[in-house]
Amino acid sequence: MKLRFITPTLHGVADYSAGLGLMIAPFLLNLGASSHLAIWISVLSGVAVFAASLLTDYRFSLLRVIPFQGHLAIDLVVAVSFMIIPFALGFTGLDAAYYWFNATVVFVVVSLSASK
Repeated sequence: MKLRFITPTLHGVADYSAGLGLMIAPFLLNLGASSHLAIWISVLSGVAVFAASLLTDYRFSLLRVIPFQGHLAIDLVVAVSFMIIPFALGFTGLDAAYYWFNATVVFVVVSLSASK
């Protein structure tokens, strides 16, 4: 059984969905109890996900200037950052859990993504 079953095309679909989720979820979940940064870091991360997706070399891209392996490296940096942000900025409760959950999802998606 092949463990890396998320194709670059499927990864791209997940990226656009994640970008939208990162922009909308903070408002639906009423994030910001411990800091308003919990909201705006997520929104800006969502915008960055869209930008990186438009520039990545996969099916639903616009310019294809970032190689898919480079995109996966960026995803890992984001996941590590999401793990650290709650500690560094003093997020608690749902604000912290939100970032740790997103970090976990990104780690899983990267680990299951097949290179081209």
